[in-house]
Amino acid sequence: MSVKTGDLTAKISIVDFWRSLRYFNLYRLALASLFVFLAGTFGPSLSLGARNWTVFFVASLIYAAVVLLSFVLIQLRWPRFSWQLAVQVGGDIVGLTVLSYASGGIQSNIGLLLLVSLAAAGMISRGKITLFFAALASIAALLEHSYAVLYDDAVVAQYVQVGLLCVSYFAVAWLAHTLAKYAVDSQQLAQRRGHDLASLSEANSLVMRDMQDGVLVVDEQGVIMQMNPSAARLLRHSAVSGSSLAENFPLLFGQYALWKRTGAASRDTLQLDVGVQARLRFVAVERDAAHGAVIFLEDMQRVRAEAQQIKLAALGRLTASIAHEVRNPLSAISYATELMQEEQGDAKQQRLLQIVLDNTQRINRIVQDVMQLNRRDRAQPEVFELDAMLRTFVEEFNLAERLEPGVVTLAGMREAEVSFDRGHLRQVLWNLCRNALRYGRNLPGSLALTMNAADGRAMLDVQDDGPGISAEHQGRLFEPFFTTATDGTGLGLYIAKELCEANGALLEYHGQEGQAGACFRITFGELHGNGGRHEHGG
Repeated sequence: MSVKTGDLTAKISIVDFWRSLRYFNLYRLALASLFVFLAGTFGPSLSLGARNWTVFFVASLIYAAVVLLSFVLIQLRWPRFSWQLAVQVGGDIVGLTVLSYASGGIQSNIGLLLLVSLAAAGMISRGKITLFFAALASIAALLEHSYAVLYDDAVVAQYVQVGLLCVSYFAVAWLAHTLAKYAVDSQQLAQRRGHDLASLSEANSLVMRDMQDGVLVVDEQGVIMQMNPSAARLLRHSAVSGSSLAENFPLLFGQYALWKRTGAASRDTLQLDVGVQARLRFVAVERDAAHGAVIFLEDMQRVRAEAQQIKLAALGRLTASIAHEVRNPLSAISYATELMQEEQGDAKQQRLLQIVLDNTQRINRIVQDVMQLNRRDRAQPEVFELDAMLRTFVEEFNLAERLEPGVVTLAGMREAEVSFDRGHLRQVLWNLCRNALRYGRNLPGSLALTMNAADGRAMLDVQDDGPGISAEHQGRLFEPFFTTATDGTGLGLYIAKELCEANGALLEYHGQEGQAGACFRITFGELHGNGGRHEHGG
């Protein structure tokens, strides 16, 4: 028999074999000790050793010594397992056969003890070699009785009893082999199920950890069994497994207790904190709530944000389609108005034509902004030095807006490399700087571009010296078509934010209470290269 180790679902650990063999040897030691004790204490007065007490006593001592030696070999694990099992069972066959002969043969019933050894060998070996051991035991029993018939006047008719004993050997061996096979299959199935459960548990933990919704698993007493990071974020507190839901989150426990009693919570949403609202959902672990439940917390702010993004995406596609249709007739109106202006007319007519032309130009700007909404999907980021790009931009901006030197200043970190689409970044900066000039005082230093870094990410602040943005308007700054200017389209900041997100950056308003002017910050992706500091006017 060969023993292999390997996959837990198909192989039995070699340690189990040696442990079973050690227990079997303990039984053999107890049996040998009992024979030595009875023979040494009571002598020939017992039926044991009735035919030859001396042979019985000597055989018992030798049998006990062999068993003790087996413990040493098991500890050394030499020779290999299959050989040790064969030697031990063979020793039982020889030893018990000699003891049976010394005690009167088949009448002593010592041969029945071999049934235990054969059964143990079948359970330990898990193989058909048990039938070989049964054959050896049967041969030994027949030889022992034949010797007794030839030399000790044993009864020939007792061959029937010997034959029945041999049949018992084979029956027990086969039964032990069958039960061992069934036990092995059951153990392998249990190991596979355990492995599957471990895999499912790990997958469940990974799914819960990455879920955006908060999840808590509680038992029937309200003890927290599991809790994912999203639940800790929404509840502003993380509870360890085994802690009480009532002590950690009493408001949530009240809803859970009500759900257990009535089957429904008193409200679908729960106000967890200032500005944090979650939708509650309870799911029973089994058919009823008596075995605990899974509590789902759905972040309503995220749901509203996702719905807003879906609506904005649909709006973007709709407006882009409309823009295509508006552009051609708008060009015709503008061209016709310019032709009419070339004709001589009164001042009132010229003023009306100029109003038409101004509004067509404004509509054309809106159309162009709407058309640019699709540019975010075609971003081509590249790594470049931010300082050099800003120097070039400041020069171009000063020329285009006809600014005096020093109105736009450039300061902060030097030699920082960022990943961004150059065209997109130029468009974002142009929009932010034009807004800053519109509300600023256009004095030296009115518009400051400052480069910084934090947490391994480069940042660019666009700061003006204007009146700033009121608190009521700050929450709607990046909404499409929201503007406070009479001639604005309301798409500039929205497009700028979209372009930043398309390049893995973030555009935020960073105005602080008590601080003059407005500040918009672009937070780029991972910072490339090292930076010094510099400051100069543009």
